[in-house]
Amino acid sequence: MNVSMWLKAVRTIPRISKEEWDGLDVISRWLIATRSAVLVMTLISAGIAGLLAAKAGLFNGWNFSALTLGLLFAHATNNMLNDMTDYRRGVDKDNYFRTMYGPQPLEQGLMSERSLLTYVGVTGALAVVAGLFLVLQQGWMILALMAVGAFFVLFYTWPLKYIGMGELAVILVWGPLMVGGGYFAITGLWSWNVCIASLPFALAVTSVIFGKHIDKLPEDKAKGIHTLPVLIGEKAGRYIVYAMFALMYLTVVYLVIIRFFSPWMLLVFLTLYWALPVLKIYSNPRPAERPAEFSQEVWPLWFVAAAFYHTRLYGTFFVIGLILSLIF
Repeated sequence: MNVSMWLKAVRTIPRISKEEWDGLDVISRWLIATRSAVLVMTLISAGIAGLLAAKAGLFNGWNFSALTLGLLFAHATNNMLNDMTDYRRGVDKDNYFRTMYGPQPLEQGLMSERSLLTYVGVTGALAVVAGLFLVLQQGWMILALMAVGAFFVLFYTWPLKYIGMGELAVILVWGPLMVGGGYFAITGLWSWNVCIASLPFALAVTSVIFGKHIDKLPEDKAKGIHTLPVLIGEKAGRYIVYAMFALMYLTVVYLVIIRFFSPWMLLVFLTLYWALPVLKIYSNPRPAERPAEFSQEVWPLWFVAAAFYHTRLYGTFFVIGLILSLIF
């Protein structure tokens, strides 16, 4: 048991050698293999669904717990399947971008395909069990939502990411599917206003994916992976991130105006303090070499690191706004 590694793995994507890996417990290996540091984005989406259900006076603790666990295990399963797909297609070979900033268990020989498939099987089974519990509570509609989720889990890396559809998939998954569908799983009701309310944080998550795809645009282009930044170009990709930042704040204003959100939600505008420096980073192309003042542990992440930093803060203030709305 290595609690310090658990904590490190949920905060960052640690770089690790084969010798270090061999000395880790199974939980540490699972946290690293699933890139658990990014699961916080899914946790926030589940929290938003739960708080919106509480706002409607329809919160159910058992359903919320099953939803949260199911989404987290589904996301973890997706991350491992992404790695396996990229490994089999040779995407991570020869120091491909992602192998430079964090471990790729298969490419680096940390674990075998059989071991990774075991992790995938157990993790995916736990997600399915959580989903089946919700089916018993809310009926067949949950099966339909699970089927849509399974589609994105299985086909995000290929072919969606290869044909410029990966970014749209992220908006749909972290927005209407996780929050709108999560709200339904908790309450048994579908709400289009909840789907609209899911978009600000979904856009924040998508800004992270956009940042990642802009960072590795040359590598993706060389490998024949046609992400949206590859298709439209680096500069246009940076401008789209500007548009997403604007929409994630303006949508909150709209929801306050129509009185679906309380004015407490305007607290998210405090995150502009951190958003503006991030947008300044996006105003210029990615530097070819690591700036002297930039963390060596973070590089070569550039746009994605800035967007992820903002997204965690934005999501935190979004949740705080919802909590204060309930209290007051």
